[in-house]
Amino acid sequence: MVRPVVMLLVPLVLAQILAVNAASVERHKVIFDCDLGGDVDDAFAVALLLTSDEFEVLGLVMDHGNTHKRGQVAARMLFEVGMEKQIPIVIGKPTPGIVGQHTEIAADSHQFTWAAGFDAWKPASSDAADFIISSLRKQPHQITLITVGPVCNIQDVLRRDPHALKLAQQVVAMFGSFEMGYGGPGTPPEAEWNVRADVEAAKALLASGAKLRLAGLDTTTMVTLGEAERRRLLYRKSPLTDALCGLYSLWLNEDYARPDPTLFDVVPLAMLLWPDLFTSRAAHVHVTDGGFTELVAGQEPNCEIGVSVDKEELVKRVMERYIKQNLSRRF
Repeated sequence: MVRPVVMLLVPLVLAQILAVNAASVERHKVIFDCDLGGDVDDAFAVALLLTSDEFEVLGLVMDHGNTHKRGQVAARMLFEVGMEKQIPIVIGKPTPGIVGQHTEIAADSHQFTWAAGFDAWKPASSDAADFIISSLRKQPHQITLITVGPVCNIQDVLRRDPHALKLAQQVVAMFGSFEMGYGGPGTPPEAEWNVRADVEAAKALLASGAKLRLAGLDTTTMVTLGEAERRRLLYRKSPLTDALCGLYSLWLNEDYARPDPTLFDVVPLAMLLWPDLFTSRAAHVHVTDGGFTELVAGQEPNCEIGVSVDKEELVKRVMERYIKQNLSRRF
């Protein structure tokens, strides 16, 4: 009589183990604020967001420049993988290239061509700031706000509701240059683009009182996607990887493009997914009028900054998500 009892118990034990494992996976409710269609790293970040079960995506929010066309790119990406009804696309106000210096809306990106004429979508009825504020107030201290572009929308949030960001569980940003510049270790800090593009908004974010985690150039500028990884994406031939390859091909027409794209905007997501790959520390960061992010010793910390990253392992784990996913309209 032992054997039948054991046979009955095994499925129950396995079910309990699977339930425990599922419960142990921390899920982050996230709002993702980005300038998709600018540098190609935004597309790679959205792809990681969509292929990671650890994220419950409440909305993709477009910021900076021609935000409607950015939304069009986001809409086609979601459509290609059959997720257009699951995730709202929210449009922020259009802005100049450098807010406060330029007057005309930022020039269009070559990546906008990929979604030109794609009209099978409607943006959310609320604008970016209202969407973020209402989401944080409905679910206080439960949502992680991730911002990987200039923080124009964040300033709008703070103007309308100065206390809203304090209701976020945390704000994670690709933001700043602390101990090194775009050239990596040994190069001096620079005015990082997301700060320089809207300095006043960057200052407002640092003064918001929110729980801030910053992935600056110190943990992003060395994380690149080499030829071998790009070839794997090309050969994968899935709707998502085809979208990434198409956007990458168009991005190469930009004057600033280089063959190995830097995955700046992937890194803040990786900080949430794989904290074991990073070292961080508390710091007080001051934004100068020129867009530099200076570390101020002796003052109470206003954020946590990434200090180092295991870039090889990060790229390996990210590629595993891209290659093993099977997102498609067919399923």
